Amino acid sequence: MIITYCYRIKPEPQQIAKMEHWLELLRRHWNYGLGQRLDWLNRTRCQIDRCSIISEPIGEIPEKPDYYFQQSALKETKQLFPEYKEIYSEVQQINLQRLDQAWKRWLVPDKTGKRGGRPRFKSKGKLRSIGFSRVNHPKAALKFDGKNIIISRLGVIPVVRHRPIPFGFVIKTATLIKKADGWYVCLVIQDESIPKLIPVETIKTGVGVDVGIKEFAVTSEGEFFPIKQFYRKGQARLARAQRCLSRKQKRSNNYLKQLNRVQRIHQKIQRQRKEQHYRVAQSLSRRFDLIAVEDLNIRGLAKTRLAKSILDAGWGGFMTILEAVAVKRGCHVVKVSPHGTSQNCSGCGALVPKTLSVRTHQCPDCGLEIDRDENAAINILNRALSEVGIILPACGGLVNRQPMKQETSEVESYVQLSLF
Repeated sequence: MIITYCYRIKPEPQQIAKMEHWLELLRRHWNYGLGQRLDWLNRTRCQIDRCSIISEPIGEIPEKPDYYFQQSALKETKQLFPEYKEIYSEVQQINLQRLDQAWKRWLVPDKTGKRGGRPRFKSKGKLRSIGFSRVNHPKAALKFDGKNIIISRLGVIPVVRHRPIPFGFVIKTATLIKKADGWYVCLVIQDESIPKLIPVETIKTGVGVDVGIKEFAVTSEGEFFPIKQFYRKGQARLARAQRCLSRKQKRSNNYLKQLNRVQRIHQKIQRQRKEQHYRVAQSLSRRFDLIAVEDLNIRGLAKTRLAKSILDAGWGGFMTILEAVAVKRGCHVVKVSPHGTSQNCSGCGALVPKTLSVRTHQCPDCGLEIDRDENAAINILNRALSEVGIILPACGGLVNRQPMKQETSEVESYVQLSLF
């Protein structure tokens, strides 16, 4: 299992100046490497038997600048620009590896056929991390003794270790990150043991979770987690800070100070939202063996009129945190299709159409009357249980496919299992 622990560090002013200088050199190297790749792409993009009627590059076609080509040029870079001799080779290699990953995400689609955006040139101050590939190795540039990180070319930097590293975990890599409120070190720790999920046969408790913008989350047990709307509460202050920033002369000292204030507001909103996500995820994974959620198309929903409210809730980040927390506790997280969860009745399965403004589910067939989101959460749980194969839904039309394991005998077991 791999976990990342983030600690605040307290570097001296001269250490900060040196690290910021390293970031600037790495930024220039990133931009040069990206320009090299784009230039090669422009020279080789036309077909061999035809040319563009607008313009076409002439001259000898250079060698394809992949990671190994650019990594082999590091020695020449240090000869032409002696400043790069201050930076460790592994730091520059990690910088090129990140560029190579971004380049491949743009050109090569993933398993679902989607591709990332084109890598961008980084303006001043946009590159904010320094990566180290080894920690506490005899030849490693960075060492961690539990209280300080020791870098031979920077010195000793104190670490605010607010929580200990778990027993049995080994530190693999480290990254120094510059944030709005200071510098941090992110340690990637690894343990060979992998937490095992609870066997399906031993699952005793399950819950369905329906996320929304009226309430952050509603469970099938009738529990409501209120939505905080951190961005909406802080957007007035953020607007004033951005308005003040727009009146400053760009890149002046006052501009940089005001820019830091804007960044701190964004950072506070981000941390508040993340804190709520962790609290909800811990609360659910602590009490239930199976957690059912909807497999939402958040990117598509963020293009509607409710975009600000959806992004302020942070559904995508919550799903990621929920899966990470559940894995540590051995819980199952099952994603089901969201189609019809709000329209179908959780009592009898009848279709009860309703608009988004109608917040109460009233079934004319069975007379069930509950909150709309709670009804959806029950439907989500039923679908997840059917997919896992624990129980069958009591009514038809709740799942988009047959369950994996289907019981054909012992009718009494249906009644007992369906009650939880």
